Amino acid sequence: MSKASLPAKSSARSSAKNARVKPAAAKKSPTGKAPTASKTRKNGYDPTSPERIGEILRRLDATYPNAKCALHHSSAWELLVATILSAQCTDVRVNIVTGTLFKMYPTPQSFAALEPEALEPDIKSTGFFRNKSKSVVGAARKIISDFGGQVPDDMDKLLTIPGVARKTANVVLGSWYGKGVGVVVDTHVYRISRRLELTKQESAEKVEQDLMQVIPQPKWIDFAHQVIHHGRALCIARSPKCAQCPLEDICHAADKTWSTVDVHPGAKP
Repeated sequence: MSKASLPAKSSARSSAKNARVKPAAAKKSPTGKAPTASKTRKNGYDPTSPERIGEILRRLDATYPNAKCALHHSSAWELLVATILSAQCTDVRVNIVTGTLFKMYPTPQSFAALEPEALEPDIKSTGFFRNKSKSVVGAARKIISDFGGQVPDDMDKLLTIPGVARKTANVVLGSWYGKGVGVVVDTHVYRISRRLELTKQESAEKVEQDLMQVIPQPKWIDFAHQVIHHGRALCIARSPKCAQCPLEDICHAADKTWSTVDVHPGAKP
């Protein structure tokens, strides 16, 4: 898709400060439709209305129809380890590390036989390697002692494993077991959900609860995958590519770099 130029007086900073940013009258939105003025809050604008949620989901489906977990894995255990390592680290880096790691230690038993200090050099580049080493070795031992060496497919059981919180559990349940019992809230989902006014919460746990209220359960898994891909491809934190975004004309984020609709000061990451 060709890159649209910014309006003459628009910038990432000016968009965030100004209440409204308007393109030239002849300009069309990236979706190919003529921009139309959205409802304001005073006129009954509801950012979580079923109609708006449905439109967001339709556009995400069209743009990212095959979005999947970006972490390389061939088992629930490998996905669990990769997700633990992904905290404060890029998936690209994790995939590089696990490409070697899983050859050295192919099973939970091989990890469980280690002392955490022995694992540290192998995962150092993912950051926070001391805590991650303890979590991975602890997870392996827990899975062997309590779950017969198999990663459980139950949220409550997963949450008893060292290093596993709801995000990690949701990743394993959704991407490996196909169970949508929650919504993965990573940094992209957290940020974009707030920009789209799907939540105003400031903790990942509360953001997840809000999303579970407005996103239909059958879409919980796909929604997270698609928003994560969207955050990497277009809705970039520091400089979102709004002119190329399929959601542009229904997004009122305060930090937009280009807008055909009113900006809402409260819609922010």
